[in-house]
Amino acid sequence: MKLTGDTVKKIRGLILFTIVAAVAAVHYRECLAVLARFINICSPFLLGAAIAFVLNVPMRKVEKVLMGRGARKKWHRPAGLLITIILVAGVLFLVIFVVTPEVLRTMVSLSSSIPAFMERTLAQAEQLFARYPEIVEYLNSIEIDWPGTLRQIMSFLRNGATSVLDTTVSAAVSIVSGVTNFGIGFIFSMYILLQKEILCSQAKRLVRAFLPDRTAVIVIGIAKKTERTFSSFLAGQCAEAVILGTMFFVTMSLLNMPYAVLIGVLIAFTALIPVFGAFIGCAVGVFLMLMVSPFTTLEFIVVFLVLQQIEGNLIYPHVVGNSVGLPSIWVLMAVTVGGSLMGVVGMLIFIPLCSVFYSIGKNEVRRRERRRDGLRSQ
Repeated sequence: MKLTGDTVKKIRGLILFTIVAAVAAVHYRECLAVLARFINICSPFLLGAAIAFVLNVPMRKVEKVLMGRGARKKWHRPAGLLITIILVAGVLFLVIFVVTPEVLRTMVSLSSSIPAFMERTLAQAEQLFARYPEIVEYLNSIEIDWPGTLRQIMSFLRNGATSVLDTTVSAAVSIVSGVTNFGIGFIFSMYILLQKEILCSQAKRLVRAFLPDRTAVIVIGIAKKTERTFSSFLAGQCAEAVILGTMFFVTMSLLNMPYAVLIGVLIAFTALIPVFGAFIGCAVGVFLMLMVSPFTTLEFIVVFLVLQQIEGNLIYPHVVGNSVGLPSIWVLMAVTVGGSLMGVVGMLIFIPLCSVFYSIGKNEVRRRERRRDGLRSQ
């Protein structure tokens, strides 16, 4: 068998890949440590890329408005970026200034509600014990080593006191490091947004230079679909969260329920987490309502269930629509796997990511079916 130059190159590449894979498999702990170190070094730039991607969604809308108003072309990009930053910062400051006073009022209200709640709970417990004396007998029969428990508590407090200083120092270092990384990432995101067309063109040239033509077309197509899917999902999820939070605020205000502003904002933020987010806000709302009265808690649960049904069946399909294009069973799997691997961020990332893989797989299956049907017809 005569080996051509291309075949020899492929064999060399395969041998080199096999050697590298074998070495990485043997020393996988060291490889993971190097990878983690590399990600840690690049974290400001990864954060900047994420910030740029998020800001790019409203920035495109702002640029379209500016172009429609006849603004000069060279000013579209810096003006659009500046307006986007002002809008996002304004929304964040508005939420902070609205939520912070409400949180303070809630804490004051809770400080006065908890003693009354405890008194009611103790009174109900006394009535329960009087009605069922066998519970009291069972509790009295339990032997608890109170001196040993007290010694363990004192030991825990002593050890905790010695580690307070270390914890404070490490927390301060983490805060400074986080602020520094955010600053670097924010500046990096500005560069990305101001030169995004140039960067996209350079990335396409890089792909076409190192990959065959057919593979380059496939890679660029997948990248475009990934960007569209993530952007549509992000915009739709944010709009849906704002609508749901507003619905809760208006409904609770009309029903004269307490903590309307706080719960509305909380529901809006937790609704950004797919599938489970709104229920986290519901759990916090139930806890707050329990401090008021059981009837108010029941009323809040009914309101939550009704609004959740309206949002899930009427609003979500129209706002988010088919931007993700992922069946419900795969959405649940994506949220579960993403949450297990990366927490809340994983939940947000894995839904559009799975949508991209699902779309690619579906298109490939259709292509193979058409080719098979064409061969049969011949």
